[in-house]
Formats: sequence, structure tokens, C-alpha cells
Amino acid sequence: MDGSPEMTLVERVESVKAGLFAGLSVAIAFSILALINDLILASQFQPLLGLQRATTGGWLSGAIAIVAGLLFGITYRYVVRQDQNSHLKSGAVLAFGLVRGLAQIDVGLATQGALLPFVVLALESILLFAIARLALDWAMNQGWLRSFRGLS
Repeated sequence: MDGSPEMTLVERVESVKAGLFAGLSVAIAFSILALINDLILASQFQPLLGLQRATTGGWLSGAIAIVAGLLFGITYRYVVRQDQNSHLKSGAVLAFGLVRGLAQIDVGLATQGALLPFVVLALESILLFAIARLALDWAMNQGWLRSFRGLS
């Protein structure tokens, strides 16, 4: 590929598509996990009562997750390029998941002092990005998205 403006634009469009696809997959996964948290975990296990989200907080948390998913999709496309290295793919998931999850634990400890609900949310964060990875890999295998090929 050459570094012409047309090719650069094509790559940017593909990156936006990857971001939107990952953001959508995170939105769907987040909604399902929020329902599981509210209806099952928080109601069945007293220590996890903190997982129930108020409507406003739930929407804001979901919006933040979607933005993180969008950024993950863009980044993931550049990180994996055309490699089939599973360590590289897993590393991208863990990097995003741990940053989001450890931030949730930090805020939870600072505001509520309870650890368990925030550990569950941290694991949920890793799961969200793992789902986005699977969705992106699937979309690339289907030909809906192209992996980054470079601009040299």
C-alpha cells in the first residue's frame, strides 16, 4: 500500500468501522451483563448488592463502556494488523480490561470500601473487551472489516 491520501482515508474509514463495531458489541454485552448483575447477582448474593445500578448511573456507565469499546476497536485493528499472534490479541484485551477494571476497583475502594462488587466489575470489564475482540475477529474473517495493512 502506498501512503497516498486516498489510502490513508480508506484506512481511517476501516478504523472507524472497527471502532463502531466494537462499540456496538460492547453495548450489547454491557446490557446483558447489567441485567445479569441486577437480576441475578445483586439479588442473590448480599455482598454483591452494590452491583445494582441506578438508572442514571447505569446509562452513564454504559456510555463510558461504549466509548471504551470504540477506542478498543480502533486500537485493536492497529495492534493486530495481519498477525495471528494470540498473545498479542489477548494482550490488547487485558490492557484495556485491566485499565478499566483496576480504575473501577480503585474508585470503589475509595468511595465504598467494599472490594468484591468492584472485583466483579473488573472481571466484567475484561469480559467486555474479550467479547469485542471475538466480534472484531469474526467481522474480519467475514470480510466486513479489514485488518490494518500499513501505509508504507
